[in-house]
This record gives sequence, structure tokens and C-alpha cells, in this order.
Amino acid sequence: MKDNRYPPDWPQLSLEKKQSVSWVCERCGVQCLKPGKGKGLSKGERYRLRMAVHHCDYDPGNNAPENLKALCLPCHLHYHRRQRGNITPGQLTLRFC
Repeated sequence: MKDNRYPPDWPQLSLEKKQSVSWVCERCGVQCLKPGKGKGLSKGERYRLRMAVHHCDYDPGNNAPENLKALCLPCHLHYHRRQRGNITPGQLTLRFC
């Protein structure tokens, strides 16, 4: 389910950001895969080389260029694990028997 805090043009905005950095992670410098690339790589390798666009202030509604950072998925996860990011209530739950 798509988070409704993202604007309708988010797919285009995020694509433009990724293209603006030539698909290179702005944190670690790894060359990420462009869509449709990576055939012959393992699922784990393709995952590590996928790119996401991160909101520095953790607000998906703030799409100012200076608030967006293109990151490989491991770097993106690093930011969200440390800050707990933009997790919405109920998104992560533990169920006990």
C-alpha cells in the first residue's frame, strides 16, 4: 500500500533525483542499478544495488531538492534504522501468542 503522504508525482520526482546523480549512492558512492538492469546477479546483489530516494527530514511531503538524497538500499535502511524514520503508527507491530 502506498503511503498517502507522498505526492502523486513522487515516482517522477524520485526518478529525476536518481538520474541527477547518475544512479550513484550519495552516501557510499556505490553504482546502483538502473531499472531493468542486473540480470545475472543474485537477488541479494540486486537488492543491495537498488536505489531509493531519502527525505532528509523524514517528511515525505517535503520534496525540496535539498531535502532529497539518492541512496542505495543498504544506506537508506541505515538512516531509517537509526532514526526510526517515517514509520507510521501500526506499520511495525509485534504480535504475541
